[in-house]
Amino acid sequence: MSGVAVTKGNTAPGTDDALVVLKNVNKHFGALHVLRDIDLTIRRGEVVVVIGPSGSGKSTLCRAINRLEAIDSGEIAIDGRPLPAEGRELAALRADVGMVFQSFNLFAHRTVLQNVTLGQIKVRKKDKKEAEDRARALLERVGVTTQADKYPAQLSGGQQQRVAIARALAMEPKVMLFDEPTSALDPEMINEVLEVMQQLARDGMTMVVVTHEMGFARSAANRVVFMSDGRIVEETTPDEFFTNPRSDRAKDFLSKILHH
Repeated sequence: MSGVAVTKGNTAPGTDDALVVLKNVNKHFGALHVLRDIDLTIRRGEVVVVIGPSGSGKSTLCRAINRLEAIDSGEIAIDGRPLPAEGRELAALRADVGMVFQSFNLFAHRTVLQNVTLGQIKVRKKDKKEAEDRARALLERVGVTTQADKYPAQLSGGQQQRVAIARALAMEPKVMLFDEPTSALDPEMINEVLEVMQQLARDGMTMVVVTHEMGFARSAANRVVFMSDGRIVEETTPDEFFTNPRSDRAKDFLSKILHH
C-alpha cells in the first residue's frame, strides 16, 4: 500500500501525515524579532499559502524551513527528522525541499537543460541520460520544452521562473517552498507561473507559498496562514479567511489589498 495518496478531506490526518513541523520557532535579526513563537504543521499533499504585510516574517519563515536562515530557538522537523545544523546531512535534507525564489537563481553560464540536470547528477547521483530524460519531461510539464538549449539570459522572466520550478522538481522533493515567486515578474508573466503552480497543487505536491497573489491563495490553498509582526495571527481555510477574517489586523490587511 505504500505510496498510495490519501484523498484530501476524507481522512482525518494523523500525526504521521505531518511533513513539516515547526515548534516554538524564534528568530532575531539583531534587535528585530522576526519570528515569534511560530507553531506550524504542514501535512503531505497540503498547499499552505502564507500572506501578510511586508516585514511580517513570511520570507524568513519560508527560508527557515530549509535552513537558509538559522533559527535562534525552537525546532523544525521534516518528515520526522530534525533539521540538521550543517554538513552532508543538511545537504541531503535540502534535496528533499525544493525552493523557488523571487529571483530565479539559475546558473547563467549553463543551458536550461544543464540547469535542470546538474543537481540530479551531482546530488541524486543519476546518470546523464536519466537526468536529461527527466529534465526534458519536466521542461515540457512547465511549458518551456523548446527552450532547453538556450541560456537563462535568452529567456523571459516567466520562462526563467518556470525553469527554476522544473529544476526544483527534478530533485523529487517532498515539499516545495515558494518565496514570492512572481514578485519580480511583469504582470503578463505572472499567470504563466501561477498556472504551473496551480497544476502542481492539483497533482498533490506539498507546497508552502509566500505570495501577494490573493487569487492563487483563494483557489489553490488548502490553508491560509496570515502573519503580522513575526507571529501567525490567523490560520484557516481560504474561504473563511477572505470572507470572515477574525482579527482586526487581517481585516485591515484585506481592506487595503482587495479594494484598490
